[in-house]
Amino acid sequence: MEITKVLPDDCISLIISLTSPRDACRLALLSHAFNSIADSNAVWQMFLPLDYIHIISNSSSPPSLLSLPKKDLYSTLCYHPILTHNGDMKFQLEKESGKKWYMVGARALSIQWVDTPRHWTWISLPDSRVAKLKNVGRLEIKGKVKLNTLSSNTNYEAYFVFKLVRDRYGFRHTPVELDVSIEGTAAGEVRSVILDPPRNMPQQAKERVDGWLEIEMGEFFNGFENDRTVEFSLREDHDDQPKRGLIVQGIELRPKHKNNR
Repeated sequence: MEITKVLPDDCISLIISLTSPRDACRLALLSHAFNSIADSNAVWQMFLPLDYIHIISNSSSPPSLLSLPKKDLYSTLCYHPILTHNGDMKFQLEKESGKKWYMVGARALSIQWVDTPRHWTWISLPDSRVAKLKNVGRLEIKGKVKLNTLSSNTNYEAYFVFKLVRDRYGFRHTPVELDVSIEGTAAGEVRSVILDPPRNMPQQAKERVDGWLEIEMGEFFNGFENDRTVEFSLREDHDDQPKRGLIVQGIELRPKHKNNR
């Protein structure tokens, strides 16, 4: 006997909403009756963040985005990041879980001497502005995000997203220090990495599908949404060797997959 003939639709809808987006898609394939329930707004609204209306309303996206069926809205937010915080951050959903995923753009970071034209310059891209390093001796990039902006009860990874131009200089042998920590807690592990290692050394950064490079800065657990912040930094202040050719897109905070390292 089909379960749809035993339980009312709203009960089945509640059960499905307590699973996961992937499970809901699988259940939709069982039968026509399950399809209509598993694809319903009642189910997919439960997979969206509680504050999704606020996020979209305060983004650069058109208000019509909120009129989409909830499953279509979920899919859109997974594959098409939206600009928030006056265009300085990008928001999307992690497709497997519906957890929040943010790119903290270069404009939202604190970059030493970024407003001094002889040290840095800004480059406009279709959906963001990135910072290009012209010449500095010491490098420091910092940022922070309130934990209540992110998904609670979630392990996050922070990644520095960047490029190196052909005539780059100063990053081949000089390590930079990466740090991620939560305000009010013990300092996190400081990682020392080479952004542009010689050919005889392993590449620590990985190329992304969008052509940018990323390197892991650290991890943190957001147990509860509160007013504390997660803080992250990249610095190289051990020498005054000139550095140039680094392009900063930002720092990405994304949920950690259970099968990651």
